[in-house]
Amino acid sequence: MTATDVSAGKPVAAPPARRFKLTFPVLLAGLAGLVILLSVARLVTGAHDITSGGTISAALGLAVPIGLAGLGGLWSERAGVVNIGLEGMMILGTWFGAWGALQFHSPWAGVVAGAIGGAIGGAIHALATVTFGVDQIISGVAINIVGLGFTQYLSKLVFSTMKGGGAKQSPRVPTMGTFDVPGIGQPLLDLQNKRWFLVSDVAGILHGITQNVSFFTILAILLVPLSFYLLWRTAFGLRIRSCGERPVAAESLGVNVYLYKWIAVIVSGGLAGLGGAFLSLIAAGIYRDGQTGGRGYIGLAAMIFGNWRPGGLAGGAALFGYTDALQLRQGGTSVHALLLVVAMLLAAVAVYQLVRQRRNRAALVTGIATIAVFAVFAVTDTVPDAFTSFTPHLTTLLVLSLASQRLRMPAADGVPYRRGQAK
Repeated sequence: MTATDVSAGKPVAAPPARRFKLTFPVLLAGLAGLVILLSVARLVTGAHDITSGGTISAALGLAVPIGLAGLGGLWSERAGVVNIGLEGMMILGTWFGAWGALQFHSPWAGVVAGAIGGAIGGAIHALATVTFGVDQIISGVAINIVGLGFTQYLSKLVFSTMKGGGAKQSPRVPTMGTFDVPGIGQPLLDLQNKRWFLVSDVAGILHGITQNVSFFTILAILLVPLSFYLLWRTAFGLRIRSCGERPVAAESLGVNVYLYKWIAVIVSGGLAGLGGAFLSLIAAGIYRDGQTGGRGYIGLAAMIFGNWRPGGLAGGAALFGYTDALQLRQGGTSVHALLLVVAMLLAAVAVYQLVRQRRNRAALVTGIATIAVFAVFAVTDTVPDAFTSFTPHLTTLLVLSLASQRLRMPAADGVPYRRGQAK
């Protein structure tokens, strides 16, 4: 659109529309609003488990491997290398994590071994894609297949000879300690059990994130701000991101593009391996064949949902972990209560589109979706078990479809690069 400058008589461009910017205060306000909606849904439906400490603790444990896999994908794709092989690298992390803990009689040795196992997968991916120019998707799929077959072979070779082990599982691994914030556990639990509006919900959430938390979980959480600092606040991170945005320009400025891509992909594999080690060391306390269950792919979806940023990635992992925890704990009852939360969120989005963005057609479509979701909630009392088991995967599809309009991947992500293109 243009406007006419009265004094000059010339058309001038209208000022650009202000884009919504996610700041820390806005994020806190959004989280507070979400807790209020969950509290309303809990009171209306009686599904008290949706904000209980047990659900939040389970969601945190389920989100960690997804978040670590997504963080691995973030490092790789910020350097311009698509990493479909996260699942295979996680598989390597599950096996090497259990093996390291058993071999050295320490869960922390398993953490290191799991990271090394995933990093080996990352090094293979870097060798194929960065050095030899193999198609990145083909290389990632091959790593997923090889990782699964290789760990099955190693299990038959190593674990089947151990007491309590077998061809598809390891013996029990050494346990890792947990952390409790002292003095607040029982008071928070008492407040949660009173089932007051909002107060009990906040108490349940705080109880879940402060009691019986694994030290591995704390390490995983700290890796999110550490990755942000390294990638966005250091010259090292600037060079890595330049390889994913403008590798030709980076090479012309003296950046060794091959080296930084190699580093990023190896770090990517190590982080995915940590996610796999969490599954065998913390989540299950044992290695089992097929333990990852597609979490590498869900981690990739969390990374895309987070718009290739650590904070958004963590939010996506938390969302997927929460929906997974709901279907595991109370199944259809909790997922049914979540329908009311979704309906209220869609109603809020419709109002925002209508009032602030002036997008009448989009608001109408969102309003119709709101009515449809609320109608399903109103005419049903629970959700079938077959559907609840699909909830995390459905959440993945819905989130990616809704977020697709605001996504911006690195400009050279997945684009083959050969040294000397700048000449």
